[in-house]
Amino acid sequence: MAWQGSPAVEDIPPASATRPGGTGGAGGAGRWVPALVITTSLFFLWGMANNLNDILIAQFKKAFTLSDFGTSFVQQVFYLGYFVFAIPASIVLRRFGYKAAIVTGLLLYGVGALLFYPAAAVSAYQLFLFALFVIAAGLAFLETSANPLMTELGDPRTATRRLNWAQAANPFGAITGILVGRNFILSGIEHDEATLAGMNATARAAFYRTEVQAVATPYLAIAAIVLLFALAAAVTAFPRNPVARDTPAAGRQRFADLLRHPRLIGAVMAQFCYVGAQVGLWSYTIRYAQGALGWNERQGADMLFVSLVLFAGGRFAGTALMTWIAPARLLAIFAGISAALAAVAALVGGEIGLYALVATSFFMSIQFPTIFALGVETLGPLRRLGSSLIIMAIIGGAVLTGVIGFVSDHAGIATAMLVPAGCFLVVLGYAIRARAQA
Repeated sequence: MAWQGSPAVEDIPPASATRPGGTGGAGGAGRWVPALVITTSLFFLWGMANNLNDILIAQFKKAFTLSDFGTSFVQQVFYLGYFVFAIPASIVLRRFGYKAAIVTGLLLYGVGALLFYPAAAVSAYQLFLFALFVIAAGLAFLETSANPLMTELGDPRTATRRLNWAQAANPFGAITGILVGRNFILSGIEHDEATLAGMNATARAAFYRTEVQAVATPYLAIAAIVLLFALAAAVTAFPRNPVARDTPAAGRQRFADLLRHPRLIGAVMAQFCYVGAQVGLWSYTIRYAQGALGWNERQGADMLFVSLVLFAGGRFAGTALMTWIAPARLLAIFAGISAALAAVAALVGGEIGLYALVATSFFMSIQFPTIFALGVETLGPLRRLGSSLIIMAIIGGAVLTGVIGFVSDHAGIATAMLVPAGCFLVVLGYAIRARAQA
């Protein structure tokens, strides 16, 4: 592969040789500034892709007349892509280094976004799902690369805070995704069953086709931006993962070795539940506003936008609080509050339930990167392999979103919020155990 052995690829010095918060090594911090700028931008790009799915769920429900469970396939297929490609991404990362994994991920992301054009042209839900699967495959490469890179470049004692700061770009991408979806995908036109039944076949088909085609242009624009990032990454110097060398120690590493690290296994379980809760809450916020309050899709999207603003605020506030509060303890506090708010959304309903659902986002903010950093903290040379397992746990977004959709179809959208409430309790349990092991 072209990246292997490139003069632009350098080794990362051991953590002990780095300055706190810096990149260490010869040449100082400025050496890796372009790579770090691109890496931080990746958090923005996958945040946008993830939260555009929340808009697609509302749009496809209308355009393809789907049930809540039927719309959940958007997230099921998307997070299945993460699950399937996490280990291949880890292998590429270990064998060829950061640049290869990042460029591969960006190319897959761009190709998946381009596939939205033919999917819209033929109005095929299944082809949209395939396009989302390809996008998710690319994001698996990006997350498997970017998360561990940010934990390694600097003092290991500040790795959790450093990853949280880098992840601060993620909610801005999510907010951008919601704004793009609200203003360029959602039309605000919502016909009830009686109105649709009163249309002639030609008018009804034209309405559905217009709603389907609305998704094509935004995704073509995203494809162009992502492919430009791929070009930039291809000509940028990236640090090389030290374990990518063909050493005996690297050869002996096996995924089975990870089973000896209970904190990692706990992190995988906690991440499975956390991602399922986050994806489920955001996927059905618009649906909750429609079902519990009778609001229209754009009003629901506005509440989703508020959720993501709170998520961004929580990321900055939570990361700052880690200066005084241990990450595991703060994770326990935020997970406990999230569980309580999700329970209010489930049991109280109405406007209070919606506001509780929205407020949950503030306390979800630090959970993913903190679980990730705590999980790989003690792995040493197994950090790459452990990272891929935690990324595989993102499959929770597929499984639990489907569960929430199923419960919603049978017991109502409010009751379905008991599922994420239970998930946050699992995260709370992990945080308590991780704190005890610290």
